[in-house]
Amino acid sequence: MKAKQIRFFSLDENSEAKKQKKKSTAKAAPVTGYISSAGKVVFPDKSIAQLGLDPSNNLFQVGTQEGKRKIKSLYLIPSTSENQEAFELEKAAKSHSISLPFILQKGGIDFANVKYTFTVKPFDYDNDVVGYELKLTNDSPKPEYTGKPRGRKRLTPAAE
Repeated sequence: MKAKQIRFFSLDENSEAKKQKKKSTAKAAPVTGYISSAGKVVFPDKSIAQLGLDPSNNLFQVGTQEGKRKIKSLYLIPSTSENQEAFELEKAAKSHSISLPFILQKGGIDFANVKYTFTVKPFDYDNDVVGYELKLTNDSPKPEYTGKPRGRKRLTPAAE
């Protein structure tokens, strides 16, 4: 007969001893920004400080996921001054921004009429280069469903 694996209990498991409280770690606030009505990707100074971006190196390559028609997230990769395809991070009063109006329009983002925000998540690109993913979210509520109801018919509230 094959021996079965048995887990044995200890005396501590059978007592009502107080369990140790887990220390909760403070979560860092998510790094956010928004797209202005002029088509600029805007990072408030607070977000720039949280990301630890260097204001002197203000060139970024901007991209999106290949094969997608609509932009759901933008990718920013820090670039060198030699690169011709880099966009400049411009300083404003209390923020930094990258102007991308035509790229955003072609990607299906109606920034003139709808307010878009994004959360920034750093990721490793290659050769110790840290890139940033800007995940876009639409602030307007989803339109109400106006199609034909499916499934069983609901009882009227008076019949319940």
